[in-house]
Amino acid sequence: MEQDVTLIATAAMGLESIVAREINQLGYEAHVEDGKVVFQAPVSAIPRCNLWLRTGDRVKLLVGRFNAATFDDLFESTKALPWEQFISEEGKFPVSGKSVKSTLYSVPDCQAIVKKAIAERLKLKYGFASKMPETGAMYKVEVAIHKDEALLTLDTSGSGLHKRGYRVGQGEAPLKETMAAALILLTNWKPDSPLVDPFCGSGTIPIEAALIGQNIAPGFNREFDSENWNFIKSRFWDEAFEEAEDEANYDQKLDIIGSDIDHKMIKISNDNSKEAGLGELISWKQMQVKDLFIRKGNGYLIGNPPYGQRIGDKKGAAAIYRDLGRIMRDHPTWSVYIMTAFDEFEKQYGIKATKKRKLFNGFIQTNYYQYFGRKQS
Repeated sequence: MEQDVTLIATAAMGLESIVAREINQLGYEAHVEDGKVVFQAPVSAIPRCNLWLRTGDRVKLLVGRFNAATFDDLFESTKALPWEQFISEEGKFPVSGKSVKSTLYSVPDCQAIVKKAIAERLKLKYGFASKMPETGAMYKVEVAIHKDEALLTLDTSGSGLHKRGYRVGQGEAPLKETMAAALILLTNWKPDSPLVDPFCGSGTIPIEAALIGQNIAPGFNREFDSENWNFIKSRFWDEAFEEAEDEANYDQKLDIIGSDIDHKMIKISNDNSKEAGLGELISWKQMQVKDLFIRKGNGYLIGNPPYGQRIGDKKGAAAIYRDLGRIMRDHPTWSVYIMTAFDEFEKQYGIKATKKRKLFNGFIQTNYYQYFGRKQS
């Protein structure tokens, strides 16, 4: 029978409920904690979650959780965990760590102790008299201590899940792919509705929308550390990739437009979408916001415009928001979703949002302003 494990999908603050919804849709029962989503699942969930999660940062395997107020506690409790069930004889197991509000506050010391405890356990189990070889697959261990509770995990993803493998170029302040996917999943957009991003930058929102629209697994074109782990049968990976291929709907027609004031960003967007295998699915246009022309009804505008912080200035940002509000007032069937840290967005846009949601774009606290369109048939 397939072994069950405890998995943790890490998430940006404010996105935990969306990650949990994705995990539930994959058929696993998840519960939300701060910055993470925890769920029990069979080992075959590791390939499936890595391939399909659009908004999670990483998928980690929980090896153990215990209280550790002394270095002895940390060493003995780590050594007592069944590391040999997961890490192969030749496996590389670097240890990273963090400690918050805990007696054991020296992270380098905690990392060294966990490394030594795992090595002792593995040497005993595999019959090594001296140092472990560490020439094989990568098993990144993390020790996270919070209020004296230690959480020991293995990172099954490798590179963060936002690295889809299609970004060949980017601008000055690129939006993370996981955040772009979340902005779309927080709307009611369906693939048969038009979608416009007038601040597309390197094209992340339109590209993520096209992947969602055609139900393409976001991890389909990349590799994961756990593909090389012995305890995950290779057939689980084969089945997960087959499922992703079967579930993709490449025939789904899409009406997605990305525009930006900078012609260099339009070229980068086009290159990125081709790298994602989306070919001519997305229309890219160099255009100022004031020239935005809405052709159809019942559409969605989703954007991450300049905040007047890292890019541009406040006066320029305010003018962009005024132009956008003036144009969109003439299109009441359109739903508009804007993420910005600009405090006076609603005032400049000219309409109070239907709904607001706090989100963190990196370390910047933003609001996601949501305007629901009046649908017409």
